[in-house]
Formats: sequence, C-alpha cells, structure tokens
Amino acid sequence: MSVLTEKLRLDGKVALVTGATRGLGFAIAEAFAEAGARLIVSSRTANPAALDRLRSHGVEVDYVQADMEDPEAPGELVREAVRLAGRLDILVNNAGIADHGDTHDFSDERFRRSMTVNFDSVFRSCRAALGPMRAQGEGVILNIGSIAGFVSLVPQPQAAYNASKAAVHMLTKSLASDYAAENIRVNAIAPGYIVTDMTAGGLADPEMAPTWKAMTPMARPGQPEDVACAAVFLCSSASAYITGAVIPVDGGYTSR
Repeated sequence: MSVLTEKLRLDGKVALVTGATRGLGFAIAEAFAEAGARLIVSSRTANPAALDRLRSHGVEVDYVQADMEDPEAPGELVREAVRLAGRLDILVNNAGIADHGDTHDFSDERFRRSMTVNFDSVFRSCRAALGPMRAQGEGVILNIGSIAGFVSLVPQPQAAYNASKAAVHMLTKSLASDYAAENIRVNAIAPGYIVTDMTAGGLADPEMAPTWKAMTPMARPGQPEDVACAAVFLCSSASAYITGAVIPVDGGYTSR
C-alpha cells in the first residue's frame, strides 16, 4: 500500500454521518465504509436497504434515528454514538433541507425550520462532539455547506437557505480557529448542483435546469461520489494540515 493510499484509509476510525440514508449523506457513508471506517449513521427515516449496502463493505454499522429539527436530537445522537462505539473520531454534519420561496411571502415558520435544520442542528452537533473529541485529544468535523453560502443562486429565490449555509461556513472557520490547538480539525464542503433527490426537481425544471447548466463552467451537474471523495480526503490524515477550509465541489460555479 502506497503512503498516499494509506493516508486516505479510515481504518479504526469511528464516523458519525447525519442524513446518511440517501443522497450525499449515503454517498459519504459508503465512501467511509470503503475506506474502513466504523459507522454510526442517522436519518429522520430508516432505510434498511441503505444499511444493508453499507454493511456489505464489511464494516460495523449502527443506525440511530434522529430528527434534527428536534433541539435535543443532536446532543442525544452524539452521546449515543459514543456509547455505541466508545469514541468519536469523525463527525459529518450532512442533514439539511432546501426550501425555496420569495422572501416577502416566506413565513416565520419556514424560516425557523430552515435555520433549525441547516444551521442550529450543525452548531448543536459540533458542540456535543467537541466534548469527546477534546477528551481523546483529536477529532475531525466536516460540515456540508453549499455554494449558496458564497453566492446568491438563481433563478430560484432562497434567501433563508442561502443564509443558513453561509452561517455553516462561518461556524466552520470559527471552530477551526478555536480548536486547532487541541488537534481538532474542522472543514466544510460546499457542493454545487449534484444529482440527488433534493435536486431532482430543479434538474428537470425547464427554467432552472438550463440556468444551472449555463452558470456552471463544466456545464453539467456533479455526482454524489464527487462530494464523497472530497469528504474522505478531508476526514483522513491525507489532509492533516487543512483546517478552516470551505471547499467548493461545484464544477466551477463559484469561479465566475
């Protein structure tokens, strides 16, 4: 095994991935399984087929149901992960929602839900994970942000979503600065348009799809594996000197 290949392995590492039974979360969890990680995966709704596929890679997988809209869920999830595995090496905050709508008609309820799931739960999960990570003297946190945290996407109006993801990016940088001396790294991935259930409607929409394609230099959406490969890199020792980074995986969208 080459030095680079060895650095990309996650053997012996315990990884908790939220929103992990479909889309980007599942792709990340599967890539971690292929890299040898012991997994705790969570989602709002169970998906036995996804769990079977993860276990087919020969790693130990536990599932913990968690609705990240519940303020107590992030802390309870982290505590259960530590109880199940004895430690927590990697936390991936992937669970999120996308809610588009004109701001002048956007209700407080919709705004609060967007912030609760996309940002508040990330803050609470990070806060909970810092305890065991500080106690063991190391850890990696990976937050899934969005290119919407850098730029205002069009043609869909989504001010609340954009704001929630910008908050995730700033949280990432702040935590990276605050805890680097304790050997805890914190980074984020900012996906562009990736082929998942969440983007299926937009990618089929006669107005949105052409605009998305035209504004992406590579002129196509990405695949979940594109994000998953970046996640393995950022959560492995191959990126040992990277913290506080928010890396776009966007086909060049934010380069323009």
